[in-house]
Amino acid sequence: MQRNKLDGIDRRILHELQAEGRITNVELSQRAKISAPPCLRRVRALEQDGYIRGYHADLDPKALGFEVTAFAFVGLTSQADHDLKAFEAQVAQWPIVRECTMMSGEVDYVLKCVAHDLGEWQSFITDTLTAAKCVGSVKTALAIREAKREPGVPVEV
Repeated sequence: MQRNKLDGIDRRILHELQAEGRITNVELSQRAKISAPPCLRRVRALEQDGYIRGYHADLDPKALGFEVTAFAFVGLTSQADHDLKAFEAQVAQWPIVRECTMMSGEVDYVLKCVAHDLGEWQSFITDTLTAAKCVGSVKTALAIREAKREPGVPVEV
């Protein structure tokens, strides 16, 4: 499937799965207004073509003891491709980092992190992140509260 080949049924399927990943195929087919077998074939095709990257449970960080959500704005001393890849490989090994996005402009990367408490967050910043190879600067910001959270993309149906 190519991007321009998605029809209204495909978009409805994507919309519904993004909102409720555990929906049954029967319920999904009813919402998409098609029978179950072609619905399942479409879902498999959307997965195979990379429109659906995976399924996961949406966990509550606070319920699991992660009281701190924070962002680190990282500037590297080099933007050579091998240094960028090396930094990204390091980030992949740090469980505290939940998202890592390369940016244009003033900072090279923004890291979204979770920690059990401020001490864990501070230790990560001082002992791990600022000590990492090629890290030239780090600025941080603590999240106060989440005002909106809609994972994924706005699929038009």
